[in-house]
Amino acid sequence: MEDCIFCKIVHGKIPVNKIYENDNFIAFPDAAPQTEGHTLIVTKKHFVNSMDLPGSLGYGFLDAVKSIAEIKIKEGFDGFNIVQNNFSSAGQVVMHCHFHFLPRKNGDGKHLRLVK
Repeated sequence: MEDCIFCKIVHGKIPVNKIYENDNFIAFPDAAPQTEGHTLIVTKKHFVNSMDLPGSLGYGFLDAVKSIAEIKIKEGFDGFNIVQNNFSSAGQVVMHCHFHFLPRKNGDGKHLRLVK
């Protein structure tokens, strides 16, 4: 996808500070962080959202989450949220499958509010 910013990052056309990488995912800091340490986990292959993501990539995704969590815990975070938006009506801005890893600290004042 020529115009996809995440494809450009994956292919090295836009430099980022890689936090983690495996065969199918790359992780780097979010350009507009919602929490300290906010990290994006992006598929290396272009998928629009999780509806396109093959189930076979689930293990690689969990490996990425666990590895990033270990890094963030060493940095002093206590926990984390994983958020993923599918389609523009749900807040997806970049149409390339990605997950938000939001490191958390006790008492950080951030509250994840889910729609009832």
